[in-house]
Amino acid sequence: MSPSSASSDHQIRTIAVDGEKYFVSLRIVYDGVEHVGRLMFTEASTEIFYQDHGGVPGSSVQDAVGKAKDFSEGEMVQRCYRALSEKRRFGKLRRATDKMLEKIKYLNRVAVGLEKGLLDPVSGKLELDQAQSELLDIVRSLRLHAGVEDLPD
Repeated sequence: MSPSSASSDHQIRTIAVDGEKYFVSLRIVYDGVEHVGRLMFTEASTEIFYQDHGGVPGSSVQDAVGKAKDFSEGEMVQRCYRALSEKRRFGKLRRATDKMLEKIKYLNRVAVGLEKGLLDPVSGKLELDQAQSELLDIVRSLRLHAGVEDLPD
């Protein structure tokens, strides 16, 4: 079950959009069927990032990364514009919420795996306990992020 337990970030390239430099990375999560990446555009001057809502699916992590690296400069700029058009004011809260949803999905996959007998009961219970603990940590952090806007330094 461990391949589905976490996301991984992969550097893709740097692009320039309207005179601003953005570092492009791909955050990949395994959804139980395929590896799905989301492009993250981090503004070099502020370190604030914007996530493209379009997915980059792959049969493996390497496949998804390869697809992202194959995007032309024009395609990458279009995806950056799409991400920028959906700027969020409360990025830390959004990231914590995304982590929480990812952890809930993982918790469910482990529980289903245990129910179907696909996981060892002892290690599966440990994974459930660990996921629950991590989920509670995320929930406790929400109050710290609520109402805190991402502002340039």
